[in-house]
Amino acid sequence: MPTTTTTTSPADDVSDGRPALRVGIGGPIGSGKTTLVAELCGRLRERYSVAVVTNDVNAHEDARLLVRTGSLQEDRVVGLDTGSCPHTTVGDDATQNLAAVDALIARHAGLDAVFIEGGDDLGSSTFDPELTDLVIYVIDVAAGEKATRRGVPGITGSDLLVINKSDLAPAVGASLMNMERDAISVRQDRPYVFTNLKAGDGVDRVADFIIEQGMLE
Repeated sequence: MPTTTTTTSPADDVSDGRPALRVGIGGPIGSGKTTLVAELCGRLRERYSVAVVTNDVNAHEDARLLVRTGSLQEDRVVGLDTGSCPHTTVGDDATQNLAAVDALIARHAGLDAVFIEGGDDLGSSTFDPELTDLVIYVIDVAAGEKATRRGVPGITGSDLLVINKSDLAPAVGASLMNMERDAISVRQDRPYVFTNLKAGDGVDRVADFIIEQGMLE
């Protein structure tokens, strides 16, 4: 990634000594992970100092998207070219991501939170516990009702399940009521939220979850 001049925001000026909160954002390709990260950055950046690490198979497409859309300044986004399935670099060997997070923390004094985006197709991978404090897993209503009841670690074990593209349910013949029932069944007491990221619906609930569970206040 090109070297740029660091721009300091008001949130950078104060540090209470806490380590930066590390939030893993996982889910299948196309489920809306990058869009969710962009929306969260837009809502949190005025109150907190935030940064992002993206993991892409080819080039740094997601990282460029976040910068191009103005979600964050370029020096707050690190794109990792995984050269393989993105989940391997956040779960099997998180060395690159740990180094990227450390670099962002060193670059921005008082960094409050780092979002680490990593995708997978089967939901069977998990984030390295040394890499993340919270894990949010994103699935897509367009994948059908069965997407919610799949007993894979991403869906059952994540701290928050985001069921995205709720607006597409009628188009694909999916019942949100059934998906909610299945989410409760497979996740027990773990929280979930329906979102329509295109319209911004549900994003505030995700942001509130991160603030509360990550103790950012």
